[in-house]
Amino acid sequence: MSKFQTIALALAIAAIVSTSGCASFQSRESAANLDGVIPATWPLPATTPVADAALALPDIGWRDFFADARLQDVVALALENNRDLRVAMLNVERARAQYRIQRADRVPSVGVNAQMERIGADNPALESETYSVGLGLTAFELDLFGRVRNLSQAALQQYLATEASQRSAQLSLVAEVAHLWLALAADRDQLRIAEATLATHEESLTLNQARRELGAVSQLVLEQTRTQVATARGDVARLSGQVQRDINALNLLAGVTLDSGLLPEGLSEDVVGLGNVPAALPADVLLRRPDLIAAEHRLIAANANIAAARAAFFPSIRLTGSFGTVSTELSGLFESNTTMWSFIPQINIPIFQGGRLRAALGMAEADRDIALAQYEKAIQNGFREVADALALSATLAEQVDASQALLDAAANAERLAQARHDAGLDSNLIRLDAQRTLYAAQQQMVAVRLAEQANRVSLYKVLGGGWIERN
Repeated sequence: MSKFQTIALALAIAAIVSTSGCASFQSRESAANLDGVIPATWPLPATTPVADAALALPDIGWRDFFADARLQDVVALALENNRDLRVAMLNVERARAQYRIQRADRVPSVGVNAQMERIGADNPALESETYSVGLGLTAFELDLFGRVRNLSQAALQQYLATEASQRSAQLSLVAEVAHLWLALAADRDQLRIAEATLATHEESLTLNQARRELGAVSQLVLEQTRTQVATARGDVARLSGQVQRDINALNLLAGVTLDSGLLPEGLSEDVVGLGNVPAALPADVLLRRPDLIAAEHRLIAANANIAAARAAFFPSIRLTGSFGTVSTELSGLFESNTTMWSFIPQINIPIFQGGRLRAALGMAEADRDIALAQYEKAIQNGFREVADALALSATLAEQVDASQALLDAAANAERLAQARHDAGLDSNLIRLDAQRTLYAAQQQMVAVRLAEQANRVSLYKVLGGGWIERN
């Protein structure tokens, strides 16, 4: 066997041993124990509509969930231009590159090295020149105990966690855009109500001023009307500012200045859609949420780091070798009898490290315990978010019905009070009280409708939907 064949065989054996490994210290504590942490199902309210839905809520794309085409366009602009989401996507690219760097340590790094060495001295006879070209590997670690493999696994899980976090950021952005879009619609409805109320009170003020000059009404009635006008004018100014703030916030989320045609004029019933909640909705649907997937990957990465820390207690073998040619003349570099090779195995046996290795293992185990606690807490928080949204879905429907009944009654009362006041049967105080009641009922109706639709978006988000886009 030639020298070249000997070196090639040694390198092949090193590669085979490194890829197979001889032992593994991977911790088996890589999943959270959910027994007792959360119930098996959510406590659905008795009035919550249920159905055996064939398509799970997390599988519904946000374009299918949002029925309003304008809202779809705003969400699409935000996903394309939002700077926070762009940073999250770049973090994914960085994590992917970090994993590739770590994975490269599992295979030998082979390279070509060319070198010229010139030695000079006062005595010309001692001067020399040497040229060499070699092919070899440097300090390649045989992964006998899985240290390099587990470090690569930890980097992979961190990359997957970052990727899931990016999807979670996208989900949060979709929901935040929808919430702001609905808030703008509600504020514009509130502003419209305040402007109509202001116009009505200004007409009453003009009429009462004329009647006061004729002595038909008292100064008290006139001042009461002025109070109503001032109150309504203040509401109009406040709501006008709030509408502009909503638009500014939407522009920031979208990353661009939105066209006025994409903004809502008011709340409607078909902005968002949500099918009936499936009967016996299992709690483990939470595990499909991107933020929980990210927490799980971080837990697995922490376990891989423990295995790598345990493997550091055992000997490590590093190989350095090369095969090439050397000559004192550049022209004779590849002639016969110029072959050279080197094979330098290095064994490191940890004996005394001043507690460094045990401290590193203890830190890795503490990181695992932290990741496990964070994972379980994320599951508990997620369960509570879904349970809250389900509870509100029933009570808000009842509030909408009650608010509509209140609005109808208040409108009828205001109409009757105005008619009786005009007929001289009731005092001005009764009419003013009826007007205030109607104004408050109108505002309450808008607020409850906003809360109902916003809760639909929240339920969709906490169940893990919203980041899949239908083409």
